[in-house]
Amino acid sequence: MSTFWILLEQIGLFVIYILVGVLLVKTKVLNRDTVETISRFVLKLALPVMIFSNTIGGVDRDMLFQSASILGYTALMYLCTFSLGKGLAALFRLEGERSHIYHALAMFGNIGFMGIPIITSIFPERGMLYISVFTIVDQLTLWTVGVKLTTPSGKGKFNPKKLLNPCTVAVALAVAVVLTGLRLPELLGTALEKIGATATPLAMIYLGGVFGCMDIRRYLRQKEFYGIALLKMLLFLLVFYQLLGLFPMAEEVHLTMTLLTAAPSMSTIVMMAKSSGSDGDYAMGGIFVTTVCSLLTLPLVCWIIQ
Repeated sequence: MSTFWILLEQIGLFVIYILVGVLLVKTKVLNRDTVETISRFVLKLALPVMIFSNTIGGVDRDMLFQSASILGYTALMYLCTFSLGKGLAALFRLEGERSHIYHALAMFGNIGFMGIPIITSIFPERGMLYISVFTIVDQLTLWTVGVKLTTPSGKGKFNPKKLLNPCTVAVALAVAVVLTGLRLPELLGTALEKIGATATPLAMIYLGGVFGCMDIRRYLRQKEFYGIALLKMLLFLLVFYQLLGLFPMAEEVHLTMTLLTAAPSMSTIVMMAKSSGSDGDYAMGGIFVTTVCSLLTLPLVCWIIQ
């Protein structure tokens, strides 16, 4: 099956999971509180376990060293999206708190909920390796620049403790297991794989549940969110794909970095904004619009570059 059709299949699954989440909220099976419980389960257990089990299951020491260049490509990507986000906020004349949150929405993509299942489906052997290396720079940037942008008046301070979270611990443990060549007991490995397999459907059901609790019409009129979809997730993406082509890299890495850049806005931005007292509802509106738009832009980008 070609990359395009694999991606299209994943998009179809995302749509089904999201609709299930909406349905569960509308039928009162879930509410705002229980939806947030699903989010905590995914972020604190299912997603880290998926990263760990998939990495140690398909990566060896040589592959890990060969993929170290992804650190540099990821840093380049965030340098570009940081500048782009700042430019988009100025273009749409956003000010104050919303300007910072919008900047974060344009900069960070939903790698955990959407990027991981897409990349691991397209590249089942090495996809999780690429994600693990990418996550090192991703988390460092999120908990430094991301904290600054999602805190009112831009007064957020970097807290090194926040770098120690379930996802970064999972990456560190996976790298340690790969480097030492350790083998997990088969029963434990199977259990971890099954727990990790729940991450993607539950994450998308969570998003659907949150969308079901929102006043969707209010955010459909926010034209700046469509700016992220058109300028960052489509036009910039094609330029970035050409830029990466200037560097010597495997085609798998080239496509991986491009598709990760195409992801819609990161859902973690909402949690960070709410915890710091910023406008979390505005952030949720951006995630809703960019997620819906990504159902069209992701296949389109893949079709163009293929």
